Amino acid sequence: MQWLQRMFADTERIGNAGAAARPVAILGDGAMGTVCALLLASGGTPVRLWGRSLEHVAAIRRERENRKYLPGFPLPSAVEVTHAAHEALADAQLIVVAVPCQHIRAVLTPISLHVPAGAALVSVAKGIEVHTLLRPTQVIRDILGEVPVAALSGPSIAPEVAAGKPATVVAASEDLELAERVQALFSTRTFRVYTNTDLVGVELAGAVKNVIAIAAGICDSIGAGDNAKAALLTRGLVELTRLGVALGAHAETFKGLAGVGDLVTTFFSPVSRNRTAGERIGRGVPVDEVIATTDSVIEGIPTTQAVLELAHSLNVEMPIVRAVYNVLFSRVPPPEALDELMRRQLKPE
Repeated sequence: MQWLQRMFADTERIGNAGAAARPVAILGDGAMGTVCALLLASGGTPVRLWGRSLEHVAAIRRERENRKYLPGFPLPSAVEVTHAAHEALADAQLIVVAVPCQHIRAVLTPISLHVPAGAALVSVAKGIEVHTLLRPTQVIRDILGEVPVAALSGPSIAPEVAAGKPATVVAASEDLELAERVQALFSTRTFRVYTNTDLVGVELAGAVKNVIAIAAGICDSIGAGDNAKAALLTRGLVELTRLGVALGAHAETFKGLAGVGDLVTTFFSPVSRNRTAGERIGRGVPVDEVIATTDSVIEGIPTTQAVLELAHSLNVEMPIVRAVYNVLFSRVPPPEALDELMRRQLKPE
């Protein structure tokens, strides 16, 4: 573990951010919130990590490690852990929203008065809010008004990033200057950040890939084989692109890190929550039991419902998403759902 601490202590900034005079607040003390704290602190940025559970915050402060969600990675001294929202947000230059999409509204609304004027918000959530069909940054603006927003997304399995294994992601914002600011703050020798102005595409890719990841896990569990999984990845990307373009996103975005890059990682990573959930569901474990026995939120389950409703409203065909929905919510046996996909009307690619 000493080598890891030395690596973070010696990490050089690739961007020009340097040590920030004002702190960055991180809302959410799960795996992704914690790894964001590690990345930012490695470059000298003061970080305030906020958690909603007083008990969990106390454990992190006592152990200087998030043993529940990201064990084995000590927090540097630059990271302050707090349960008090006003302390976390005070004078923050940037606020990272690292709570699941379905919980953003419940977390952000009661503490909205503490958000400093002029602060920008960066979402690392991947989902679509079920009742409103809003993306994470849209939920943020629905609560706070027209604040500067960005999204940080891409293939970024938290334990690998925390361990210093190479990773590349995208900082997306309609405001290129904000995207570049996020890029500079987060980039290290092992964590490379690109910029993108297609906020719609980047956020949508992160949401839909969780749905396709559930399908990948189901495929694994029923022994559908590598050919089926390759088809699932390819056609899933087609569905994602189709929906994104209908919403005004750029098709090229889905060929990049936030699209196919994130899909590939979640398809094959053994620690992908959504793929693992799909595998358990494919083996016959009830959906409610899978949810109840998983420590972290499985964002792809509620997002499946939201994506299908969004697709229906835009008259966009998404047969894989519908098949996942049928398994999750209509209790269709996975082999039957796969058979229905294979028996669809033949057509050109």
